[in-house]
Amino acid sequence: MLRKFIQYYKPHRALFLADMFCAFIVAVCDLFYPTITENIINDYVPNQNLRLLLVWAGVLLGIYLLKAGLNYFIQYYGHVVGVRMQADMRRDIFRRLQKLPFSYFDEHKTGVIMSRIINDLMDISELAHHGPEDLFLSVVMLVGSFIMLARIDVALTLIIFAIIPFIVFFAVKLRRRMSSAFTKTREEIAEVNANLENAIAGIRVSRSYTSGQHEAEKFDEYNARFQRARGEAYKVMGIFFSGMGLFTDLMYLVVLVAGGLFFFYGRIDVGQFAAYLLYINMFLKPINKLISFYEQLQNGMTGFVRFQQIMAEKEEPEDPHAVTLSQVKGSIDFDHVSFSYETKGDHPTDMIIRDLSLHIDPGKTVALVGPSGGGKTTLCHLIPRFYEVTEGQVRIDGQDITTLTRESLRKNIGMVAQDVFLFTGTIRENIAYGNLDASEEEIIEAAKKANIHDYIVSLPEGYDTYIGERGVKLSGGQKQRISIARVFLKNPSILILDEATSALDNATEMLIQQALEQLARGRTSIIVAHRLSTIKNADEIIVLTDEGIKERGTHQQLLDQGGIYAGLYQYQFREN
Repeated sequence: MLRKFIQYYKPHRALFLADMFCAFIVAVCDLFYPTITENIINDYVPNQNLRLLLVWAGVLLGIYLLKAGLNYFIQYYGHVVGVRMQADMRRDIFRRLQKLPFSYFDEHKTGVIMSRIINDLMDISELAHHGPEDLFLSVVMLVGSFIMLARIDVALTLIIFAIIPFIVFFAVKLRRRMSSAFTKTREEIAEVNANLENAIAGIRVSRSYTSGQHEAEKFDEYNARFQRARGEAYKVMGIFFSGMGLFTDLMYLVVLVAGGLFFFYGRIDVGQFAAYLLYINMFLKPINKLISFYEQLQNGMTGFVRFQQIMAEKEEPEDPHAVTLSQVKGSIDFDHVSFSYETKGDHPTDMIIRDLSLHIDPGKTVALVGPSGGGKTTLCHLIPRFYEVTEGQVRIDGQDITTLTRESLRKNIGMVAQDVFLFTGTIRENIAYGNLDASEEEIIEAAKKANIHDYIVSLPEGYDTYIGERGVKLSGGQKQRISIARVFLKNPSILILDEATSALDNATEMLIQQALEQLARGRTSIIVAHRLSTIKNADEIIVLTDEGIKERGTHQQLLDQGGIYAGLYQYQFREN
């Protein structure tokens, strides 16, 4: 774990070493002060040596000015190192998230993931800066002050340093409790963030159901859990800091008593006694730094552990010999495919799809209908490998999709879903997501094909109109047409339409249906639909239930069979 943490220093080692060098010089400067004080008390003042008094006063002034400049460098550039390391970690964790399988996001809350990226890494940044610096300074000051103290009187120095083992034992004893308390605190603040993200995203629903009080109570519950966890962490910290404070006070008391006795019996003089007291103050500084470092270490390392948990998650598997999918004709084969979202040991549970075989010819439009829970959407998600099949094979143009690179596979598949996701930004940016290298003319042409261009140019800012978070400023139909324009711009060989019009009114549906029919022309298309009026012209309609394929054929053929499809059709159009 420590080795992985140190690796993040490597790109910034020059600045880090400069910071540590400055810290070392500051520590050395501090070690000069008591010696100069001893000489002033024992020599320059009693002997009325004004010249040396002024000379060494000037030296001290120079040391203080040098320290001020060095402390500025340490505070500024030391924090810069921490921030840069934090940015590197945030970059790495974001890139890892981009490669994790969809199942990871099914099982982890968005707010919890965000907390790991933001909250946890903030404390790691502080540890990255202050941790090595405080530890290094403490070692230098402890060793330096020990040498300087031993120079005055070895026996007195050993008496003082005999307290250190007790301090170390006390700190180690509380380490596990502090680590556990800080970890629990992070888990609870992550839950608070997850609840907050969920509540804000669903604010319109909670307002419409007048359930603001219910959401407030839920938030209070998570907030109280965090409060209790944080309180427990502060309790352990209170024991730690009060105990360490007691040890340092006892150390100071021992210095006064033992030093006083040594002075009383003539083993040290008044200047040495004064210097000894000053060195002890410097000796206590690193002790206090180590106490602060211990808190930073617990905070930072618990955050780094949680960071490493995500970094250790397995990415979507990719065959090292995977080939690029090119010149796609669009034939799709499901060969005895079974799928389950969960497995228990080596055995899948709750099969969503069981032993399904299906062939789709290139350029054909196939519609999937049937009751909810039959696996229609899941089937669509298996084609771009959002999930891996449990058994069997999915093939495109005869090639097993597990032998293809995911990037080339997904580049050739366009998806339009019922739940449209638009990114925060402008209309242009969202359409261009289909092809980030597209020209302005190509973006406009895609919008025209999706029947949204006229609306866009009617807006005061046109394609530069800001649409709000997730397109909140647009209607459902407008969002859907922008998502269709995005697919037009992508120009895929295979098209998947998953309930693309089911949430729209009839007039909007007709407008979008025209765009979808144009989009599907010349492509292999799979349409998941509950509104059977939208799929009457499909080349083949497949009735899919939790028991597999029950019926297949054209619209008229299935009506003539008088089976499940005919029943669904008659139910939807019973008024006619």
